[in-house]
Formats: sequence, structure tokens, C-alpha cells
Amino acid sequence: MTLIPFLDLKLINKPYSEEIQNEFKRVVESGWFVLGKSVEHFEKLFSNYNESTYCVGVANGLDALHLILKSFDFPANSEVIVPANTYYASILSIQQAGLTPVLVEPNLETYLLNEDLIEDAITPQTKAILFVELYGKTGNLEKLSSIANKHNLKLICDAAQSHGVLYQGNKTSKWFDAQAFSFYPTKNLGAMGDAGCIITNDSTIYEKVVKFRNYGSSKKYVFEYAGLNSRLDELQAVVLNVKLADLNRITEIRRGIANRYLIDIKNPAIVLPKADRVFEDVWHLFTIRVQNREHFISYLMQNGVSTDVHYPIAPHKQKALSEFNGLHLPITELIHQQIVSLPLNQSLTFEQQNQIITLTNSYSQ
Repeated sequence: MTLIPFLDLKLINKPYSEEIQNEFKRVVESGWFVLGKSVEHFEKLFSNYNESTYCVGVANGLDALHLILKSFDFPANSEVIVPANTYYASILSIQQAGLTPVLVEPNLETYLLNEDLIEDAITPQTKAILFVELYGKTGNLEKLSSIANKHNLKLICDAAQSHGVLYQGNKTSKWFDAQAFSFYPTKNLGAMGDAGCIITNDSTIYEKVVKFRNYGSSKKYVFEYAGLNSRLDELQAVVLNVKLADLNRITEIRRGIANRYLIDIKNPAIVLPKADRVFEDVWHLFTIRVQNREHFISYLMQNGVSTDVHYPIAPHKQKALSEFNGLHLPITELIHQQIVSLPLNQSLTFEQQNQIITLTNSYSQ
């Protein structure tokens, strides 16, 4: 029995191998490895792709969030509303910026920040909403924007999993003050190491984060801010330049597979993701819920299908966030107890998709 892997990065990257190696050779021979022409080219391409005015390449997605928050110069310990159901880095970035995360429950159907609960969490200390486009889905951006404008809050997006997501047929950059992207190798647009970027339409944010990523400097040996060393390197930039040209095709394949799963998986023991925006979401992950998760994972593995869990421990239950351990967040906790990600990526064959669908439909608790 051949195992269907959750994600095979060798297979994912194989179509680009020759072009990337040629680009690596060009960079090596150029002698310029950090913040050079390839980074500039990527920033222009990715800005155009997202219909944003500016793009700033940085070292990773966590730094992208941190630098955005830092650019607003909020008073120390100002509050930032963030979904309780997210990856740890979303919350960590707020703390790294000297701010206070305020965890708000998700919507159980979408797994995203519940827009209906935001206003109850706003206090005089609240300065921003950090919305996370988890699993490659976006939310009700009109409602989010209305809340942010009403309360004079900055609206920031953790877009680490949502490269190319659409809202009402358009890219989402116009709705946010700034968006942070990760290009970790497993992402829909993945580098071959750590990489990230910030996009924005705000010139003030842009001018600050360009300096922040380079120790706080825009001129050699002259430092205006206490910044970070968080620069996108030339080798990662060329990988992204090559793969960005294929991202629309990849996204359409992912949407097609997701649509198959949503139509063909019919099992009362399985809770499927919300399907209202199947051809606007980018399906970084296809997450289902099942009551006895370990039993389901074991059943699929025994039958040749690997899965993953995103994420097994809720952020407020992590040791590193001990100050939140006492919070009672039942919806978040339920999600983290039941969530399972099925394989969904552009390397899956039609036969493998069939196998995943058949096995999932045959599962009984």
C-alpha cells in the first residue's frame, strides 16, 4: 500500500526545479545576496498581484506582523483584538510589539474571528483588530471595516495562509491598513526556507517597515529607529518569483479539489468546512471536524492516507501563554479537539482524491 502523504514538498517543487536552479546560479554569480534586484522584482510582482501600492519583503511571517504593529507606535500595553482560534504566531506578534492580545472566540462554521463578538471586546485601550485569514479563508470584510472605522481602530490582516484569496471577486488589500504574509515552504506560495512580506496602501506604514526590517536604517550606518534584522534574501526571492507566476493555476486546482470534497464527501460523522466561498477561498487547508479525532486519523493512516492537525492545542492552553490558561473559550477548545486536515494540494492525482473521498465516506465512529 502506497501512502498518500499530507504534503510532498519534493513533488510540489519539482516542476520549478530547473528554473530555480538557473536563478540560483545567476544570484550566486551576481555576488549580491540580500535586498537586491530579485527582492525588488518580487516586491513589485507581489504588490501588483495583490492590487496593493507597496510590498516589503521580510524574513518571515511573524516578523511581518511584528513590524506592522510596530509601525503604528501604539502606547505600551495597548490592546489588539485577535481570534482565539489561530496559530500561536498571531498572538506572539502582538506580545513582541509590547501590546496586549485580547482573544475573541471564532465562528464555529467558518473557524474565523466572529465579527459579532468584536464590539463587546473593545475597551478604551483597544487600538487594532488583527484578523486572521485562517486556512485560506477571509471573512465579512465590509462588517470588519465598519467596526474598525466606527471605533477608530487599525485593521490588520494575518494573511499567512491566504495568498490570493478573494472577497466579492477582488483581492482584499483595500480593506486592511496592512497585511502580513508568510512564505514558509508549506504555504500555497512557498519559498525554500523562511520568508515573508508586508503589503499596504499606506505610505507611512511602508516608509517605516522598510527601515524597521533593516535595523531601523534606510542609509548605511545611519539608524532612525530601533529595528530588526528581518530581510528577504535574494535566493528566497527568486524562488518566489518563479512560483508566483504559477500561483493562479495552483489556486484553481486547490479550489477544484475542495469543491469535489464538499460535493462528494457525505458522512454524518464528518463536519465539512463552510462552502459559501469555495471559488474565492484559496484552500491552504481543508479542515473537517470529527468527534473522535484520533480514531479517524488512525483509520485513514491504516488505509494509506496521511492527515495533519491544525492545531492540536489552542493558543490559550499553551504553556508559553500561561496568562491565558484560565480563559474559558468553549468554541475554540471544541475546534482544537476535533479539527483534522485532509490532504489537499496541487500534487494530488484524481485517483488519490477518489481514495480520500471513499475512505472518508466509509468511516464510522
